[in-house]
Amino acid sequence: MTFEEKKEYDTGVAVMMLFGSLLLLVFLTDDVCPEENCSYQDVLNYLNTSSNNERFSMSRPVKNYRHTTPVYLEVVLYAILDVVEKEQKFIPYVWTVMRWHNEYISWDPNQFCGIDNVSLPTELLWKPDLTIVEMTEKDKAPPSPYLTINAKGDVEVQNVQMLVSTCRMQIYKFPFDIQTCNLTFQSLIHAAKDIRLRASDNSSEATEESREAMRTQYEWLFINMTVTPRNSTDLLCKDVLVYTIKMKRRSALYIINFILPILFFLCLDLASFLMSDTSGEKLSFKVTVLLAVTVLQLILNDILPSSSDRIPLIAVYCIGIFALMMLSLLETIVLMYLIEKDSAPQDNEKNRSMRDKCNQGKDNHKTRGKCHQLFFNSKYTLTGEAPSELLSMANERQSRKLVGDERVLETVSGELREMEKTLSLILSSRRDEFKPCYWSTVAKRVNKVVFIFYVISITVFLFWLFLMWTSE
Repeated sequence: MTFEEKKEYDTGVAVMMLFGSLLLLVFLTDDVCPEENCSYQDVLNYLNTSSNNERFSMSRPVKNYRHTTPVYLEVVLYAILDVVEKEQKFIPYVWTVMRWHNEYISWDPNQFCGIDNVSLPTELLWKPDLTIVEMTEKDKAPPSPYLTINAKGDVEVQNVQMLVSTCRMQIYKFPFDIQTCNLTFQSLIHAAKDIRLRASDNSSEATEESREAMRTQYEWLFINMTVTPRNSTDLLCKDVLVYTIKMKRRSALYIINFILPILFFLCLDLASFLMSDTSGEKLSFKVTVLLAVTVLQLILNDILPSSSDRIPLIAVYCIGIFALMMLSLLETIVLMYLIEKDSAPQDNEKNRSMRDKCNQGKDNHKTRGKCHQLFFNSKYTLTGEAPSELLSMANERQSRKLVGDERVLETVSGELREMEKTLSLILSSRRDEFKPCYWSTVAKRVNKVVFIFYVISITVFLFWLFLMWTSE
């Protein structure tokens, strides 16, 4: 090898080494970006997301209007705050996440120190105009002030919402009812050709996430959440996404505070059959128990809505027990009437025995006044004279007899004998018509029959209610 060839060889080797060093330097510095491109503001400046940039905030973010914008929605139930049966309202606390793609947003994270997502105020970008159809009041929770975008142009908005929505309550089996309330999401103005609604999670995933995130359930037990997409085949119509929340009422408090007290009152009314029918205490006791059930019915009226398709079983329970108690009260009134009707002949028998003593001349100083009183009462009954006049005449005659006027006594005795004959004829006819203690015997039989009917009716009625409450 000559000197010139060697020199050319050395020059080529040097050039190759220099080129290799340059390549190595390029590879080493390729992933290193300038320090001034390592902030979020550099990304925003690159995207030019200013409030004056109309391509971001004014219209749907597509470069061709024929392109649809898929919007993915995720809903998680945080809490069941209240369920107002009277006003047919359902108040949940939910967490919603919306995701969509913005065709105007993209950047290379390698140029910005690996930054692949940034946050910016929500008013700077276009957002889907989704609303909840059942919502009746404005959301009281403040909306999230920021949204998140990534390097591929995907936008995400997260919000927590306290919703006041309508829900048609099925209260037929109250308080053992199961309620299903819907949250229907749809766009206000965009049809299916503009926005297509999609669910991020299926029903099982949404149920599990809601159970893990649940904070409070009020008096309800969360069962599941069903996601039902209703995608329209007509592009001029709107896509709808329905979240159905199924929950069961905790009935223990209503059983203790409402159902059991009425059942206790029914047991007290049943035990009142053991009380005597001759006194008025039984009647007043039954009226008191009936009024107590009426008070509980008024409380129930404040709970249940008036616009119900079917009469709730709890109302049937109250009305049925009220009717049975009223039947028992009427039975007590009839029994007291029968017993009172049977006691009238017994009073006549006492008066008759007293007249026999007076007619036999056994009226001494102790019974003489009773004989005179019996005479005047009988005379008043048959002749219709005023009892005050008869009483004054009796007092005069009694005073005369006390001083020894025997003639007057003989006259009175004669009149008593005549009255005795008349009364004996009347009493004999009544004795032929009614037997002693006849109506008391009838009252006991009626009471026994009503008691058996009462027990059978209560058993059948409560068994039927139990089947209806526990049936699916």
